Amino acid sequence: MTTQTIKVPIRRLPGQDDLPLPDYQTEHAAGMDLHAAVPSDSPLTLAPGAFALVPCGFAMAVPVGYEAQVRPRSGLAAKHGVTMVNGPGTIDADYRGEVKVPLINLGPQPFTIDRAMRIAQMIIKPVPRTQWVEVDDLPDTARGEGGFGHTGR
Repeated sequence: MTTQTIKVPIRRLPGQDDLPLPDYQTEHAAGMDLHAAVPSDSPLTLAPGAFALVPCGFAMAVPVGYEAQVRPRSGLAAKHGVTMVNGPGTIDADYRGEVKVPLINLGPQPFTIDRAMRIAQMIIKPVPRTQWVEVDDLPDTARGEGGFGHTGR
């Protein structure tokens, strides 16, 4: 199967030339890892329960009709309890500022974020536009209006 490739303009911010650009870590990885752009001589430590907006050292121009989804890294969550405050997060096609990741430490120990540490993943996805069609009745389904655990699972 051939996968589609899109080109996304990306700009390293001043002083960030040593940081890797977002990249896939394996041949079939869905997400590209994002790296922390904290100063080498000043790592960021998150106390238990604390959160911070961690810079990634680049800005980009997501194409119109797409979004960048930023997601937590499963290894940080499973090993340390570190995840994203708003995961997944969306970067819109008209945003041109620095990409930053809102991390939170839900673990019991302080967690230190060093320069170039892989802190999140990013996926570029198409986003169709929605046009609402107001109706008097919705089509019936077996589920109907049941929700919020109504299946007992």
